[in-house]
Amino acid sequence: MGVTVEVHRVYRYPFEQVVASYLRKYPSPMDKHVTAVETVEEKTDLSTGIVYRRRIATCKNVIPEILRKVSALKVPNIHLEEESWLNMQKRNMSMKTHCLTWTQYASLSEESVFRESLENPNWTDFTQKGRISVTGAGLLNRVLEAFAQSFLKQGVKKEKMHLCSFLGAAYLHCRRNSVAVT
Repeated sequence: MGVTVEVHRVYRYPFEQVVASYLRKYPSPMDKHVTAVETVEEKTDLSTGIVYRRRIATCKNVIPEILRKVSALKVPNIHLEEESWLNMQKRNMSMKTHCLTWTQYASLSEESVFRESLENPNWTDFTQKGRISVTGAGLLNRVLEAFAQSFLKQGVKKEKMHLCSFLGAAYLHCRRNSVAVT
């Protein structure tokens, strides 16, 4: 089955400012789940100017204790790999993220794009599509997916406020167009 999330929002800030804020937002006291982000690879394509980054995020395991009775779920941290391609000339940054933990039981994939807004060149459009699918956990598959769905709904709201605070914005300056979690 699986759980999907789709987000589109407009930040009323220039692309460069939004991307810089995104790249430095973790770790932060505002989100205690993300404990570390390490850039493990960074290179610039001299012919295009595109900056490629590969980062590994360490996040606290947020699965409820009762579900951690399953030995595979009883880990202190979850690791995510994020790859990004930043094109300052075209004013866009594409990202792909996937989970490195529990790959035999679950898949998490996410694709995101920051780009200059068509509505106003001093604003930034953000789109994100993600999916979590749990397999191999037997009867717990649906329970874990239901938890993931609830966690994603909360995370989408928190993510917006977190990035807006890094932008120095009042909550209302970061417009939300649409969010769907199914």
